[in-house]
Amino acid sequence: MTIDRTTARRSTLTGLALVSALALSACGSMTESTTAGEAEGSIEKLNIVVPADPGGGWDQTGRAMETTMTENDLVGRASVVNVGGAGGTNGLAQLATETDPDTLMVMGYVMVGAVETNNAANRIEDTTPIARLTEEPLVIVVPESSPYETIEDLLDDIEAKGQGVSITGGSAGGADHILAGSVLKEAGITPDKLNYIPYSGGGESLAALLGNKVNAGISGVGEYAEQVNSGKLRALAVSGEEAAPQLPDTPTLTDEGIDLVLTNWRGVVAPGNIDEAQAEKLTQLVTDLHDTDTWQTTLEENNWSDAFLAGDEFDAFLEEDIASVKTTLTDIGLL
Repeated sequence: MTIDRTTARRSTLTGLALVSALALSACGSMTESTTAGEAEGSIEKLNIVVPADPGGGWDQTGRAMETTMTENDLVGRASVVNVGGAGGTNGLAQLATETDPDTLMVMGYVMVGAVETNNAANRIEDTTPIARLTEEPLVIVVPESSPYETIEDLLDDIEAKGQGVSITGGSAGGADHILAGSVLKEAGITPDKLNYIPYSGGGESLAALLGNKVNAGISGVGEYAEQVNSGKLRALAVSGEEAAPQLPDTPTLTDEGIDLVLTNWRGVVAPGNIDEAQAEKLTQLVTDLHDTDTWQTTLEENNWSDAFLAGDEFDAFLEEDIASVKTTLTDIGLL
């Protein structure tokens, strides 16, 4: 997909009569009070679908997009609609019936896995890829009172007790579940020993951890960092290539001898039935969003890594990621 960044130049009009005639005949022309979001060819109202309940990472991303676009006059207005459940596949099903082309849906790695494990009728391949926005490492934690001091301690106990050791996280087949299975695989532990307890959001898994109802938990670093830093949870390892800024003293999995790197990326797609011109317009919109100072500040404040890919590059990445997730889910016994 090629993004045409060339903007049309306006001819300089002279003569009061000509200006007046143009103003009367051109419906929707810009006036001195018109916002940039109402310019010809732009989007007056953008719909942002968040396929999750309020409060999680996808919701935070969608609302940050809404704020950034409206504050920078990239659109006339924007609204967020939450459609929760089933790892995002309920929202994906709604997008499949969407008739408004000015629509974006937040999605990411979690949805890629959920589509496969739920055998969803609607697939990501049926949408129009627009852009990847951010990525974030995951963190493996245990309650403060846990006997596990290292990831090796946790894995040794799983090897010995099997499903007697429970690990909680987000939706079945999502990034947290995939990381749990992948860590066991890298450690030579058979997948049948994994006792994974999924929750629909980070808040529920956090409550289970703090209540000592589970032995360990996995989520995005941002979901657990506050509780780790306050001493309520102990972080055993993060899944990125480097230490996470929020948890600088927590080792990576590779530091601990586990050859595994996994990050939870987030991006946006559009309805699959839009034409190429509309896709280019939405891709340019999200590119403009990424280039604003507001968005860069949002990344910094939320400790989100900038992982921007747009158009054909994101399309190719998404195709490779879907294939990779299918292989991983099969290897760890989830398919």
